Amino acid sequence: MPADRKLYLGPKLRLLRRELGLNQSQMAEELGVSPSYLNHLERNQRPLSAQMLLRFAQTYDIDIREFVSGSQPDAAGGLMEIFSDALVRDIGVPRDEVNEIAENYPGATEAITRLYRAITDLRRLPEAINQIGGHSRTGTALDWLRDFVHENSNHFASLDSAAEKIADALPDEPAELFVALRQRLERDHGISTRIMNDKAMAGGRRFYDFHRRRLMISDRLPGSGRLFAVGFQTSMMEMAQPIAEIIERAAPDNEARPLLRTMLTNYATAALIMPYGRFLKAAEESRYDMDLLQRRFGASYEQAAHRLTTLARGGERGLPFFLLKVDIAGTISKRFAGEGMPLAQFGGGCPRWAAWRVFHTPERSVAEIVEMPDGERYVTFSRTVPHSLDPQARSVQAIALGCDVKHAPRLVAADLLSDQPNPIGPACHVCPREACPDRALPPITRSLAISQYQRGATPYPFQQV
Repeated sequence: MPADRKLYLGPKLRLLRRELGLNQSQMAEELGVSPSYLNHLERNQRPLSAQMLLRFAQTYDIDIREFVSGSQPDAAGGLMEIFSDALVRDIGVPRDEVNEIAENYPGATEAITRLYRAITDLRRLPEAINQIGGHSRTGTALDWLRDFVHENSNHFASLDSAAEKIADALPDEPAELFVALRQRLERDHGISTRIMNDKAMAGGRRFYDFHRRRLMISDRLPGSGRLFAVGFQTSMMEMAQPIAEIIERAAPDNEARPLLRTMLTNYATAALIMPYGRFLKAAEESRYDMDLLQRRFGASYEQAAHRLTTLARGGERGLPFFLLKVDIAGTISKRFAGEGMPLAQFGGGCPRWAAWRVFHTPERSVAEIVEMPDGERYVTFSRTVPHSLDPQARSVQAIALGCDVKHAPRLVAADLLSDQPNPIGPACHVCPREACPDRALPPITRSLAISQYQRGATPYPFQQV
């Protein structure tokens, strides 16, 4: 940070304090300053000194570069998409105003995003009612959970610490770890583990019989699934307290609470099977070789990929990956933004991106360098994963991982990639890229320019700005 630069980060300080559940007096006491001084900082009446910034970082384990940087690309990009909607695009909100809102008013940004999401749900309501015979319910709880994960950068330090303490007493080799966790459940909790015939499980994959204290696992699950099942039960029994503490602070409603509990238990399980320090070391030494990480930790591709997005411990961070899980119809079931993501936030995707083309190359990872219309470049690698273990299931999904192209030298997947990027866009309805032969819709921010005398590469030519 240049010595002559004055930092006014009032909105970010206020948001941090609210996320921590502190009032000004409590935070001031923890920082060793007066409440009035903290009040001046939050109101941008005093600049934040380098010494004070360092004190915030040490007290609350925040990343200084991330905290000082401007608005997150995902937040500003989401607002630009919202203000491009037909309902308000005639106002013509300029990008500098959008960036200012995203950077200085995170609460207002979140409020606008939630309102737009509600409008989007209402627009889909008639179709949804027709599809399910007159009954509809929007995904409010899922939206809340997604926002909660994003606000916490998909990282829960207390669960990682608790999981590492347990893992220290367990073997590293996956097959031995599975046996050790079964024995631990039996010895410490009186819970037996049985691998059951798929028919006896009636299509289920894991079931805990509370009264008989018996964990039943379907024999249809592969080794990674069986290991995760016993790890999940162990996490339920031994990490209940840190999970409950996070839930208490988050204060979800009754619908979101079980979703949050399951998500946190899944997180704890991944942290137990892939302990933070050991997993990060293996990832860095192998240059994020997904095949090696799967074998070394007995994890599935999706489990290892998701774990990579959680490595945000202060002073011990992995690469800032974004992750997307999508089906061939474009339905997004999992999304984590990381340092930006080449995809529209409110649905749709670019057919030019390998995350969609990978469905034609099952069980093989496809890597590429992509370039967005604004010139930003990313390394992405995508691979299909089964949507279901049911032999009658016909669908598959794809997991796409990626990060800024500046990290390419640290990725084994980027070794053989051409320097020539694949030009893609966020989604057709918000993409300004001209003459794209794969365009399916015109951009909602431009007017069509159809001519009966000329037919170009795209069926939707539009006026240039």
